[in-house]
Amino acid sequence: MLGFEPPARLGHFVLLQVSGDTTFDFMTVDREIEKQHYAFLVTENEFDEIFARVRERSLEHWADPQHRIPGEINDLDDGRGLYFDDPNGHQLEILTRSYGSGGLTAKHVNPLLLGR
Repeated sequence: MLGFEPPARLGHFVLLQVSGDTTFDFMTVDREIEKQHYAFLVTENEFDEIFARVRERSLEHWADPQHRIPGEINDLDDGRGLYFDDPNGHQLEILTRSYGSGGLTAKHVNPLLLGR
């Protein structure tokens, strides 16, 4: 979905390269895994490509982490962002500007975006 290269196996780990110096290392365990939130800072082009795949697969997506603004993206910090869930329920976020880099402003501030 995010355009990464296929994962590689190393012993009992499956490694997903998410940047030049960062991998997510997965392994099978015999217990419930707590759902997590993973945010990815992407370029404008990468955002367009990922968002196109989200829409192609008809995945639910939200403008906010609380899932109260369905089917939209946000424009916080004069960038773009959206949230969607992976098949295991982990929340994935893509954003084109780091939070605070634009003063946390939005062209049309929706209080739900800021958790109000």
